[in-house]
Amino acid sequence: MSITSLAHVCIRTTDLEKTRHFYSETLGMPVQFRFTKNGKVIGLYLKASDRTFLEFFLVGEARESKNDDRLSHFCLETDDIESLHATLVRAGYEPGKINLGADIARQFWVTDPNGIRFEFHQYSAESSQFTGRDVEVNW
Repeated sequence: MSITSLAHVCIRTTDLEKTRHFYSETLGMPVQFRFTKNGKVIGLYLKASDRTFLEFFLVGEARESKNDDRLSHFCLETDDIESLHATLVRAGYEPGKINLGADIARQFWVTDPNGIRFEFHQYSAESSQFTGRDVEVNW
């Protein structure tokens, strides 16, 4: 089990189109896929490199939205999600259940000693991070 990269950083925005324009048009980061809810685009996944992304959600739309902080969470990629989950349990942490996300990435959440919630991903060839398939969320 190892951490292979910073998978993504999630940032909340009040203007998804201005955000897309800045990161995609100005900085050249292509939109990898969009998050939709009830047919409305509520988030974007922008490609920084082959395996590193920036994730943006409209304020109030991110799954774990509890406040208006702009930094929502960060996510680390792993090559063995089961082993990492077991390691955290053995170390006394309480990671959430491993799930298959709507983006077809296996994932779970945990809280660090500072109270920061963060996410782990393990991608597959079908993950939207590689296919570019838009993701309809159900939370």
